[in-house]
Amino acid sequence: MYDYHTHSAFSDDCSTPMTEMIEAACKLGFKEIAVTDHYDPDYPDTDFPFTLDFPSYHKALNDSKEAYKNRIKVLKGLEIGIQHGDVLEKCKAQAKAFDYDFIIGSFHCADGYELYGNRFFQNRSVEDAYTSFYSYMRDCLLNYREYDVIGHFNIIDRYSSRIAASSIYLDLVEDILKIIIADGKGLEINTSSFRYGLGERTTPSNKILHLFRELGGEIITIGSDAHRPKDVGARFDFAVEMIKSVGLKYLATFDQRKLNFVKLDSI
Repeated sequence: MYDYHTHSAFSDDCSTPMTEMIEAACKLGFKEIAVTDHYDPDYPDTDFPFTLDFPSYHKALNDSKEAYKNRIKVLKGLEIGIQHGDVLEKCKAQAKAFDYDFIIGSFHCADGYELYGNRFFQNRSVEDAYTSFYSYMRDCLLNYREYDVIGHFNIIDRYSSRIAASSIYLDLVEDILKIIIADGKGLEINTSSFRYGLGERTTPSNKILHLFRELGGEIITIGSDAHRPKDVGARFDFAVEMIKSVGLKYLATFDQRKLNFVKLDSI
């Protein structure tokens, strides 16, 4: 199996050493693990700047890749927090500044506010919040392509007081998926939905995943979004069945940002 979304102590919201995360994947018999620590330039909440000590991070990635080469393939990854304006240039520059194997593009913010907490949702209805979020995502992705998959596509479900009816935002989602597919990018199945109490309201949701497939999408990775060793690889059996349910037979893997496919039946 392949876990393509994990964090270590290099992320501001994690205290687990990188080696402990990798060891957890080894114990599960995984073939690959992508370490994808957070880089969210200009994150609005200054208590969590989500910057990285890049020289140390890159050294740790290189050292881990070498140290574990006979036990598991360690991918040198990054989770980039996409925001509009000048932030896009910072994201582009960092994506090209190192020989990453894999990059997740994520939206932890919109309209200048972090999604976590209440600031983004203040003074607007849930429906307006969903429309604003997906409009923001669409507009950013029209101008940003330095990623391989979009992480936790419908992350707004995690933070909203309730989930808006899909009819409110599905046209925007379709626009976004068309952009992603046209750019040769993909989605991840992020299994952290179970840890955040969303249950089978997965990220992406079943409806979004089906639409992705109907529009011709093929590139899918699975990521636990683990910040603790015990969460590495969590609920991957569910994710595999979810992918199969839309008629996909392959899981995407990456090496130096180059796409490969692995048969799901061989996992």
